[in-house]
Amino acid sequence: MKDAAILLVDDEQAILQLLETVLRKEGFETIDKAKTAEEALAACEKKAYDLIVLDVTLPQMSGIDACPFIRRLTEAPILFLSARNTDFDKLTGFAVGGDDYVTKPFNPMEIVARIRALLRRSRKLQPVDASAVNGVFDFGRFQVHEIAGELYVEGKLVACPSLVFQLLLFLCKNPNRIFAKSELYERVWGEHSIRDDNTIMVHIHRIRERIEPDPAQPEYLVNVRGLGYKLVKKGLPHEL
Repeated sequence: MKDAAILLVDDEQAILQLLETVLRKEGFETIDKAKTAEEALAACEKKAYDLIVLDVTLPQMSGIDACPFIRRLTEAPILFLSARNTDFDKLTGFAVGGDDYVTKPFNPMEIVARIRALLRRSRKLQPVDASAVNGVFDFGRFQVHEIAGELYVEGKLVACPSLVFQLLLFLCKNPNRIFAKSELYERVWGEHSIRDDNTIMVHIHRIRERIEPDPAQPEYLVNVRGLGYKLVKKGLPHEL
């Protein structure tokens, strides 16, 4: 758990420093910081995080407004920090995609405990691919590096837009499992997005352009007629 990548988002430097200090003392090593929602979104586009601590009151775009956009980029648990403590504020935080809500002032060790609980819950929900070593999913012809946010095909680094990478990463974590387009959209883009089947088809095509020897005759990312798509990995059992 201590290898988790955590993003702290708050416009108060003192809070960022406090949380980083406490988390590092508790053994967490990969900690990034952002002071605005825009910086947080840029960070999520470049890197896959395991958990995000997000302040509600941020300059320009609030944490509440930013959360649905962050959800399009990551499924990482989001813990809101806020000076607002009404039931309405808390329910709004959960409604836009938050997983937990803590009011200021707070006990730093409570934040650590909640982070650990969210990470445990998140990791229990994620299928474990025995071939994933140090965050690298190896499919022979191509490798997906989760932490670095990189795709290598036949040993060469291939540019991959954020949402294309997020979709590919999700499929890598669930090899040989069939997903309907609606489920892929909900899991990668988020339930608050407007569903559009064409978006999935375009991103599937972009993945195939990168990983397939012949995108017109896909061997890895295949369509199962009437059911959806699956990323094929040899040597693993096939599931629906």
